[in-house]
Amino acid sequence: MPRPKKWRMVCCLPPVLEFVPVNTPCAADEIVVMTVDEYETIRLIDHEGFSQEECSGYMKIARTTVQLVYNNARKKIAAALVEGRTLRIEGGEYRLCEGKETYCGCGGCRRHRCGQPHPEREDITR
Repeated sequence: MPRPKKWRMVCCLPPVLEFVPVNTPCAADEIVVMTVDEYETIRLIDHEGFSQEECSGYMKIARTTVQLVYNNARKKIAAALVEGRTLRIEGGEYRLCEGKETYCGCGGCRRHRCGQPHPEREDITR
């Protein structure tokens, strides 16, 4: 019997889901797909300044898993930049924060939206 999936906690969906290069001589039709949980590790570690240990506690996964997800995300960003490919953020093994946490890093979860749920983000689980 396989081990049950451990969902990764994500505060909110990214505000922009696709980045398209403007002047691409080649590989413009190829798309690099980054998952939402990969995006979250980039956001927490590189943008918010979390350590991998802090990120793992926030996302409720092991530090080694954070390291693997983070490295995959960095490779995808590098491929999109160097090869001039479109970067799309979609899918992944995640659950959105429901506002039950004592700490929310970005203020995008239901707890910090002052009772105004975003119609596209309400009750999304992937």
